[in-house]
Amino acid sequence: MQELFDRPDPVPGRGEVLIRVDVAGVNSLDHLLRSGAVDGLDSGRPFPRVLGMEAAGTVLALGEDVNSIEVGDAVFGFALTGGGTYAETTLLAAPDTARILDGLSATLAATLPVAGATAVDVLDQLDLPAGATVLVNGVGGGVGLAVARLAIGRELRVIGTGSTGKREHAEGIGVRFVDYTAEDVVVAARELVPGGFDGIVGLVGGTSLRTVAPPARDPRNVIAVGDASVTDLGGRFVERRVDRENLERSARLALAGLLAPAITAVHPLSEAPAALAAVENGHTSGIVVIKVA
Repeated sequence: MQELFDRPDPVPGRGEVLIRVDVAGVNSLDHLLRSGAVDGLDSGRPFPRVLGMEAAGTVLALGEDVNSIEVGDAVFGFALTGGGTYAETTLLAAPDTARILDGLSATLAATLPVAGATAVDVLDQLDLPAGATVLVNGVGGGVGLAVARLAIGRELRVIGTGSTGKREHAEGIGVRFVDYTAEDVVVAARELVPGGFDGIVGLVGGTSLRTVAPPARDPRNVIAVGDASVTDLGGRFVERRVDRENLERSARLALAGLLAPAITAVHPLSEAPAALAAVENGHTSGIVVIKVA
């Protein structure tokens, strides 16, 4: 059951900052946390819980040993140690919090800790040269579109898989789209890139990951975001860096237009359950956010 309720503002502990939330990102981590599908996610704290793992807002108070951030700063970050971001106030871990650069909106900043920074991490890990080909399996979601846009900015050739409703957004940024509901993904991929892919980004796990992995020229260049069993295929799981340095880098890329996660729906806090449901059922293309302030 999901419901809105009143709670006292959380008190920042050592290394934490309290923020007034302007915008909260909504992503698959949230419904995985709610479902209990991943043991130990977010320290395994008991329910009832406030959902949400990323946010942008204004600093209200600082805990001990917080440096380089001040009360009144506009910031964004990853709230793994906080009390959830679908809220008017929440806690962010100071080392995983960065200032919002001038010219960058809070709405876009709120999408960077998960979708934006993941895209940076994946492509850094692949480290492909310009002109290389990469398959993004599950290109229509928030992370997928961010990976594709950043890859195109690095002059990679991007082929992406997704359902019919995801085609418009993907092709709009220059992706060669393969509709898995209308054609055999592997056959289509081999027709497009007969020599095999230089890299494959697996944003869908399980059977789907195992289906698309074989066309990789080097199995180590199959990088999965959500399925650690990729190592059974010779591939690698994404190495996430959720720290201030990587957030600041993601923000600079976003400000330069090289990393701009597609925000396709903005909900008020009162519609948080509907926002999460849209992400969970996979019917949304791009990123969903909750406008709190």
